Amino acid sequence: MTEGVVEVRGGRIRGVRRRDLWTFSGVPYAASPAGERRWRPPAPPDPWTGVKECDRFTPIAPQAPGLVEMSLGGEPDEQSENCLSLNVWTPGLDNGRRPVMVWVHGGSFVSGSGAGSLYRGGTLAREGDVVVVTVNYRLGLLGFLAHPALEEPGQTWLDGEPWSGCGNWGLADQVAALRWVHDHIAEFGGDPGSVTLFGESAGGMSVSALLAVPAARGLFHRAIVQSGPPYTYTVEEAASRAEKVAAHLGVPMTRAAFGQVPADDLVRAATEVGQVPANHDDSGLLLMPVVDGGLVAVAPEVAVATGSVADVPLLIGTTRDESAFFTVGNATLASLDDDGLVRWTRRLTPDVSEARRLIDEVRDARAGRGESIVPRDLWVAIATEFVFRLPTIRLADAHAAVAMPGVGTYCYLFTWESPAFGGYLGSCHALEIPFVFGTVHNPAVQGFCGGGDDAFALSALMRRAWTTFARTGAPGPTGPSSSEEWPTWEAGIRPTVVLGPWAGGDGLATVVHRPRDEELEALGAVVAPRVTVD
Repeated sequence: MTEGVVEVRGGRIRGVRRRDLWTFSGVPYAASPAGERRWRPPAPPDPWTGVKECDRFTPIAPQAPGLVEMSLGGEPDEQSENCLSLNVWTPGLDNGRRPVMVWVHGGSFVSGSGAGSLYRGGTLAREGDVVVVTVNYRLGLLGFLAHPALEEPGQTWLDGEPWSGCGNWGLADQVAALRWVHDHIAEFGGDPGSVTLFGESAGGMSVSALLAVPAARGLFHRAIVQSGPPYTYTVEEAASRAEKVAAHLGVPMTRAAFGQVPADDLVRAATEVGQVPANHDDSGLLLMPVVDGGLVAVAPEVAVATGSVADVPLLIGTTRDESAFFTVGNATLASLDDDGLVRWTRRLTPDVSEARRLIDEVRDARAGRGESIVPRDLWVAIATEFVFRLPTIRLADAHAAVAMPGVGTYCYLFTWESPAFGGYLGSCHALEIPFVFGTVHNPAVQGFCGGGDDAFALSALMRRAWTTFARTGAPGPTGPSSSEEWPTWEAGIRPTVVLGPWAGGDGLATVVHRPRDEELEALGAVVAPRVTVD
């Protein structure tokens, strides 16, 4: 083999040797989904001649910049519908059979890319002796528009397998990327039989959804869900939102009509329609995976509870103050008063006395811990538990109940606080990402995540846990000098590793049973599961 040249589906590619790693950027794993391929499942990459130089990131999916992208410099900004590429970091182009870690980026299903500066895989690959892959997939209306009008009988995908369904185009891209990894990663020093799928926010939600996707079975062997509750829409819910977009654009809800709309107009429409609260549910998202009877046949909670991934170890968790991230720039939430808090809480339970009781219980719990009880911070606490932590714990319960012997479920709660905006964000959504990837060492990122010895030590601890999980299916000890193993999840006890400061803890990782349970129990008493298993 010519140095740095690898044969993949479509042709030959050449990577770049940087220090002690090989990197391959912008590798096409599927054909361009533009033109007639809009709202169709991904097709194999078009072949090329010669050697494709994979020495730089290629265009990202059409999008408006997200909050994280706007706050960080050096983000890739060239956009194109021809965006289905992935990036690889590997210690060696050899027969190393290393564990593989495939990252799915977040961004509310409308923004982000696998080339984001928070997600550079070099540190994980180098320290953990693993192969890291990050993926671009279709976003926004191009990736997650769903409506029966988009269903086409007779479609095939991957290796001629039949396709059905009316949405989940971006999720199908992720499956196609996993198939590419399965077929080719051995040439990059990876083990196709040891693939860990991990992601955060919409990426974590994608991982949760893929736990239910038969087409993804066998393509990953461990899963890490970071702040990714298993939310999906029904076909009816998705179709209602699609029709609102069509009305906003002034076009019929047909494939032909939408196919004529420029990508920039689709991005703009998703932003404008998504800003209206009535157009989405309490997850705050206009677009999500849809249970359409095709790629996603049943809701993830149901699939997991009935054993879809009983043989797949699961590491899952949230940050303490997830929803603080979404208050930035929101004057209504910043100035929330007691009456406004009650009005918002009645979205969870219409009974005003029950809403007030929930608020009182959360206020008392926070006051007992010496935490802020101003309405904005009470909103953050309740919204965090409702949107993120409660469904996350219910998914952990479902997995642990059916997991095969020796297959663990592991849970974390991240509590490190951001220094941004004078501490306004607390331990907010997305804050754990630079700790997982080691980009906490990047000065451009430290305004968000902080720095210093404790931050670097926490990042090293988390990198070790994540790569150990990828290698063995268990995160290993809770710290570098600890002999205490990360406990497996039990529904009644809820053993959780708190990553970051914790009252009574003497390090950066503390095993706590039922942490912050007062909020969780108060919310669980009034919020029924979104989906129940018969």
